[in-house]
Amino acid sequence: MLMRTDPFREFDRLTQQVFGTTARPAAMPLEAYRDGDRFVVRFDLPGVDPETVDVDVERNVLTVRAERRSTAPEGAEVLVDERASGTFSRQLFLGDSLDTERIDASYDAGVLTVVIPVAEQAKPRKIQITGGDSRRAIKA
Repeated sequence: MLMRTDPFREFDRLTQQVFGTTARPAAMPLEAYRDGDRFVVRFDLPGVDPETVDVDVERNVLTVRAERRSTAPEGAEVLVDERASGTFSRQLFLGDSLDTERIDASYDAGVLTVVIPVAEQAKPRKIQITGGDSRRAIKA
């Protein structure tokens, strides 16, 4: 199971409700889903140099960091800049049923895709029951 948490999201939501403003934009939106025996997480990182993307896992916490630099030349007079720049970070808390030793990550067209397989011990399996005259398999 994949558990998503952002400690500041609830604070931002409360701030928005109280003051009627958006506290901060989502700089690294994601999509997560289960596909058979694996979880797939996709992070939108448009305009990010793949060399600045860092993915690591410690215990059951997956951390993604990326940096988007301004494309305006140094010394240029910037008239409007609505593109978020700087270093962004996102953490996902992974359940014990996931195999953190076999995580795979790829980056293509501004999208970071992280694939996390379900651990073998967490997959359903058949258990043979013997006794009497009959033998049958029961799904556990």
